[in-house]
Amino acid sequence: MKLNDSNLFRQQALINGEWLDANNGEAIDVTNPANGDKLGSVPKMGADETRAAIDAANRALPAWRALTAKERATILRNWFNLMMEHQDDLARLMTLEQGKTTGRSERRNQLRRLLY
Repeated sequence: MKLNDSNLFRQQALINGEWLDANNGEAIDVTNPANGDKLGSVPKMGADETRAAIDAANRALPAWRALTAKERATILRNWFNLMMEHQDDLARLMTLEQGKTTGRSERRNQLRRLLY
């Protein structure tokens, strides 16, 4: 799979700011349903990793809650800008994972809907 920015394709889970594999080392293959080609894999997380993710989210919530609406909006807008910057790669990943095709204008419209 060819991407403009290969850093966008991660095969780990982000928990508490760290990219992690499953504690048991297991993974689940992600395939293109249109042709069965393996695209990558995701870690097969269990109860321990799930609890760690929930705990990390609970610890992060007070800091997020303390931000003003304007500060949160700035963070979300920056996230949107990053998605727009990488929309071709994101669309390629989503298209392969879903086994469908999508047009450039359709991608752009879907991303722009995130503003509202």
